[in-house]
Order: sequence, then C-alpha cells, then structure tokens
Amino acid sequence: MSNIVRDSDVVELTAPPFFSFGEKVRAKRTIRNDGTYAGKEIGDILAKKGEIGYVVSIGTFLQQFYIYGVEFLESGNRVGMKRKELDPVNPRDAVEDIPLPETVS
Repeated sequence: MSNIVRDSDVVELTAPPFFSFGEKVRAKRTIRNDGTYAGKEIGDILAKKGEIGYVVSIGTFLQQFYIYGVEFLESGNRVGMKRKELDPVNPRDAVEDIPLPETVS
C-alpha cells in the first residue's frame, strides 16, 4: 500500500547534529519533490545523486530528526534532508581546525 519507511526507533536529537553549518555534503540519492517544495511540480528533481551542496540551516522534524537545509550548487535548490540522505564530502578524520588569524595590537 505505501512505501514510506518509518524510522520510529531512531531519535537523533539526543546527540548534537552530525553536520555543521557551512559543511560541504553530497546527496546519497536523487531527491524529488514530494509536493512540499514550492514552485516545482511533484516528481521534479531537486538534487541529483552525488550533487554537492553546503549545509545552510539545521532544524528538527517530529522531535526526532535533524533536518539539514542544503544549498545545492548545480541545481541551485535549497532542500531539507535527513542525515541518512547525505555524506560528508571531506572525510571526518581529514577535517582540521583552521587556526584563527592572529590579532595585531
């Protein structure tokens, strides 16, 4: 009857968000409009599998999931996505802290 997958056992909000603001991410699959994206027809592609974008907002859904607003470069669309739909572009162990510039007095 329905192909909706429910993640009722998953509660991500007990931990900090996996992705950070400005982080470069990649879509794990093609994302189509389910009717909630204004200005596009249902079924239109919003982000292609492998498309690169940046996290521009972090919200929550159903007091259970983080929703990452991702601005995709190729399509120009801003799409809300779950953690399981995204991969970091830079491996986590390769991400280094960038030192702050020294202040001149």
